Amino acid sequence: MTGLPLTIGTTTLSAFDPGPVASIAPYPGRDLSSALAPLRFPRPGEVVDDGNRRLIWAGRAMAFLTGGAAPDLAGLAAVTDQTDGWAWAKLEGRMASAVLARLCPLDLRPAAFPVGTSARSTLQHLPALLVRVGDEAFQLASFRSMAGTLVHEIAAAMKNVAARATH
Repeated sequence: MTGLPLTIGTTTLSAFDPGPVASIAPYPGRDLSSALAPLRFPRPGEVVDDGNRRLIWAGRAMAFLTGGAAPDLAGLAAVTDQTDGWAWAKLEGRMASAVLARLCPLDLRPAAFPVGTSARSTLQHLPALLVRVGDEAFQLASFRSMAGTLVHEIAAAMKNVAARATH
């Protein structure tokens, strides 16, 4: 993404490459347990990690597999390559939650949105997937066609948070 990495105040926005990304949507009544092992299909809001690959809850009956090729799920789930469809960024630093609070209607306090949690929401007016990966670190994804707007909106919020922190 153009203009990254960008540090304003104590917060940094950088491009993030999750590797291959595939959406997995199980067919009704199908059990993916053995096909996904050692991973399992995530519950709503959950991220499941095996150390190399992650299954990120990405919406009703859908997860994104990142970090490796999707297994053969023929007859079990619809699998679609999403690698080129999404732009990913990482927002981190002492004020990352405060930046996102200006853009997103979610409660991002650690008690409500702990590490290993994902949510589909909006960032300003953009559809987005948020994943908390650290106390003050988030991976963010939005449609690739909106990458420039994603950077613009987050940068504006970073400037506002940094300005308030100096007063």
